[in-house]
Amino acid sequence: TYFFCGQRCLGRKALKEVEKRSIDSTFILIHPHLPTGIVEVSLDERGHPTYLIKENVAWDNIILDQDLTDSSAKNKWEVFCFGTLAQRTKENREVLSQIISQVHPHQVFYDVNLRKNYYEKEWIEKSLCQSSIVKLNDREALIISELLFGQTLKQEKLAELICREYDLSIVCITHGKNGSSVYRNGKLEKVVGINGPVADTVGGGDSYSAGFLFSYLCGTSIYEAAEFAEIVGNFVVSQSGAVPKYPKWLEKEIENLKYKIKK
Repeated sequence: TYFFCGQRCLGRKALKEVEKRSIDSTFILIHPHLPTGIVEVSLDERGHPTYLIKENVAWDNIILDQDLTDSSAKNKWEVFCFGTLAQRTKENREVLSQIISQVHPHQVFYDVNLRKNYYEKEWIEKSLCQSSIVKLNDREALIISELLFGQTLKQEKLAELICREYDLSIVCITHGKNGSSVYRNGKLEKVVGINGPVADTVGGGDSYSAGFLFSYLCGTSIYEAAEFAEIVGNFVVSQSGAVPKYPKWLEKEIENLKYKIKK
């Protein structure tokens, strides 16, 4: 994870949480002036979130640490992930392009992740050009369809067009409780959703992305990866908070996938 947090208590708390979860914090840097970013989330009666995203915060001004970038360029990167929201400043958009060009990842995963008015057609088009795998939800599919092609397209046609126009290999479209669809090589496959309880949906999209990428990079098909993503996403939205502790049965599923790599 490459991002900036502030020097005060929130930044220190964030770093402690990262260390507690045994996540590599090499690329998490402290901004000398700006505060740690805050997102205020309010949930409606169905658990659907509304976001108030504070501006002019540390992650709005990600500064490229050349020593870290040079070091990371020597590593083998299976996948580099990014979203639209982190590009709401010109400085971040420039840094993003530099990082992608220097680390040469095998796959580049773009989570469209549109929030409020923090996106423009130009940013999205460039992001698509830099990517190999794209994930979006039903609402974002409608917005992208109108923004890029001037009309409301069926999702299969939209996936076909953005793969052809931007040289993508995989498109994932999530449908909330109705599952998801994955598109590759001219074929759209639908994955049935899991009808489970919903505590809140914060973190649902990111957990789907993580589940999909982990499974796919372990060597599964995109359909199997989407099935695993549904399992992970469904568990996360059944809990309060975006990063709940995984139960034993899910940890076992993860270990089974890791074993697949070793084989």
